[in-house]
Amino acid sequence: MNSTLSKYSLKHTKNRKVFLNGMKDGIPIGLGYLAVAFSLGIAAKKAGLTAIQGLITSLLCNASAGEYVGFTLIAAHAVYLEMAFGTLIANARYMLMSCAISQRTEPGLSIWHRMGLSFCITDELFGITIAREGYINPNYTYGAMFVATNGWAIGTALGIIAGNILPLRLVSAFSVALYGMFLAIIIPPARKNRIIALLILVCFILSYLCSVLPIISNLSEGTRTIILTVIIATIASILFPKNDDEEE
Repeated sequence: MNSTLSKYSLKHTKNRKVFLNGMKDGIPIGLGYLAVAFSLGIAAKKAGLTAIQGLITSLLCNASAGEYVGFTLIAAHAVYLEMAFGTLIANARYMLMSCAISQRTEPGLSIWHRMGLSFCITDELFGITIAREGYINPNYTYGAMFVATNGWAIGTALGIIAGNILPLRLVSAFSVALYGMFLAIIIPPARKNRIIALLILVCFILSYLCSVLPIISNLSEGTRTIILTVIIATIASILFPKNDDEEE
């Protein structure tokens, strides 16, 4: 009995520490979200949403492109089916991220934790989660999401309330935190592995080219991300396979 309680206590202490680490790493993401969500709040205001409605929407939908599409369609008085398809296309890249996360979860992880991780997936939260070594501890992602999502929701509500009151320079200054966070994610693994560094460089170049080339640039950002992810990941897995022994 005492042994069981001791194991439970140790596991609880470990999960609590991991959760706090996630909160710490989620601070720069939350600050960036707070700033970025201001413009989203303005779009929500134009669509006729109140601050409370915008707050709840951002708590339940952690996707900038998906929310912006939703707010735009609300303003255009679109039907529910159009909104469903629009947000599905805008957020389709998260299905790829979910597949990547599922390959890093511990065998036997409960369906509730798997559903929780799927709800927590955003570009930034996926980045810091997948960058951790070993199996993914859901508590880390929960901690990061707790900070980041609140920043996102509060920023949306403040954007609806404040509108364009705050100077654009101040909002842009907050947004720099997101770029710093992305650098913190990609630089450490790139320094350890030249192949990763090369692939990151290729991703930057191809992403820019797809944003300016005819026809391809007309596709949504989410669609371009999906296409590039599938192509680059497929080619990289063929050219630079990683066996299970190396993974262990």
